Amino acid sequence: MGWDLRNFIQSLTSISDSTASVYSRDLKSFVEWCESQELANPKDVSRKNLRSYLAWLQESHYSRRTIARKVSALRRYFKWAQSCSLTESNPTVDLQVQGGKSKLPRVLKQEELQTLLDNPRPAIKDDGVRKIRDDAILELLYGSGLRVSELCDLKFNQINLKQGLLRIIGKGKKERLVPLSEKSIQCIEAWIKSGRPKMLGSKKDHGFVFINLRQKQITPRDVRRLLDRRSSVPVNPHALRHTFATHLLDGGADLREVQELLGHSDLSSTQIYTHVSKDRLKTIHKQTHPRG
Repeated sequence: MGWDLRNFIQSLTSISDSTASVYSRDLKSFVEWCESQELANPKDVSRKNLRSYLAWLQESHYSRRTIARKVSALRRYFKWAQSCSLTESNPTVDLQVQGGKSKLPRVLKQEELQTLLDNPRPAIKDDGVRKIRDDAILELLYGSGLRVSELCDLKFNQINLKQGLLRIIGKGKKERLVPLSEKSIQCIEAWIKSGRPKMLGSKKDHGFVFINLRQKQITPRDVRRLLDRRSSVPVNPHALRHTFATHLLDGGADLREVQELLGHSDLSSTQIYTHVSKDRLKTIHKQTHPRG
């Protein structure tokens, strides 16, 4: 039976499809490493082997966050493998992730936000329809703090423009309500009424709010290309979510309220933004206070 990754991935019913896809990639790369070490199946993997694997990841300059994610996939896999009798023991029990300092999330500067949202670089072959779509996407990513996967999966039955709310299905199939800004509502209405029908044309409508130039559901890669077109500096879609959270905290929002808006199951995932805000406050103090 070997590693049986296919059945393991199919067993992951409590996580999103995008997370399952990441786990699949992480585990396939782990299996490739194991095969290079002549480890043929889960039974062959010991705690010592896993420590060697973590050391190899660190030597390969993977970030601490990426290594932690890979270990999370391994923990789930070996727990499942043990329950299926693919291995007698679980080598990931009490496995610790060591490494350097985790990186703080990048927060966009005001001029970067202005370029993206208000004064984008002229896009080549932009017929106007694509710009209407891009405006709506960027307002949602920054104005509501959506994950890019949540935006790509968004369907019409999740939007209530009259109430100004989105019903988002996030990680682990958890639902949350997210408010829409006035600007987001205006941009979404413009996209739905005039932009989307032109881009869709006579093609079959699959019900996703945002589509690409091939008239199919928009993908995270499409969104990254959108940012590349509109920004003069490299910007990751997640940076808009980071900026959303940081600006809320800077404006006086409660940490638990931000946790709810972001859809974090653990408050510790949200607390990283308090460090960003403190860093920003220190910078402001240093630049503006006579004794800074």
